[in-house]
Amino acid sequence: MEVIKVRSLVKKYKELVALEHLDLTVYEGEILGLLGPNGSGKSTSINCILSLLSYDKGEIEVFGKKMSPKAYDLKKMIGVVPQEVAVYEELTVQENIDFFCGLYIKDKETRKKYVDEAIEFVGLNDFRKFRPKKLSGGLKRRLNIACGIAHKPKLIFFDEPTVAVDPQSRNKILDGIEQLRDQGATIVYTSHYIEEVERLASRIAIIDKGHVIASGTADELKKSIKKNETIRIEVAGLTEKNIAFIESMGSLYSVSYENGVLRAEAGTGKHVVTDLITYLQGEDLSIGNIYSEQPTLNDVFLEITGKELRDE
Repeated sequence: MEVIKVRSLVKKYKELVALEHLDLTVYEGEILGLLGPNGSGKSTSINCILSLLSYDKGEIEVFGKKMSPKAYDLKKMIGVVPQEVAVYEELTVQENIDFFCGLYIKDKETRKKYVDEAIEFVGLNDFRKFRPKKLSGGLKRRLNIACGIAHKPKLIFFDEPTVAVDPQSRNKILDGIEQLRDQGATIVYTSHYIEEVERLASRIAIIDKGHVIASGTADELKKSIKKNETIRIEVAGLTEKNIAFIESMGSLYSVSYENGVLRAEAGTGKHVVTDLITYLQGEDLSIGNIYSEQPTLNDVFLEITGKELRDE
């Protein structure tokens, strides 16, 4: 089932085109990792999907129905965990969660049950009566999540939920997101932490300049780029002649030599490392440690967008 269906979405700010015929589909039960450099259109696309922003052209459907600012039946099924902690400082942990849950759940008994379950889910039982200013950054993030998911939404947007939190809280948050998926929620997840996206996402969409430029599983995206392998070899005494020959080897490109380490990017090809070592040995060069690394999601992002994911 297509939980989110976006077709040919266009959003302009006067002369600036923020979204240029964006197409995006999110399927039931998946975690979609939404990646893009700053200014790529991620936030704009999410705000349009949530009907927090108007748009110029295109169609947006959520759960098979047209999304609009007054589509309250759809909004009741959606949870949003924003990047900035959005809670009330004058309310306790329990009161905050109860307030946000109460926007959708009017029955008091049901709401009490949901609030208790949300507190248990994010591990804040010992902090029920604390106000946010008494909580650490990681605990505030957990509270932020509880406020966004207490009404048991079927579709949840997480925007950078682990920014500036300690490792224990980060693991707790990631475990919780996986548990929500296992319970049947569909999740859209944005992050600048590649390792989180690779761990969580069943599928990844990369947005740049207002449209999706690549999508697929992590493995599919890695196979789609030029780089197939990064090779590093400790070798003493390489000459310019040696380097020129290595650069001429068909499967190698981006060859460099610094501080006694030869580094080369390899495309697809068989026996690349073996051929390189055979050549070096034939030149009677002393070889030390040999390292071979497969491409990462950051390599994919860099090759496709020309930018590092964490570029600010």
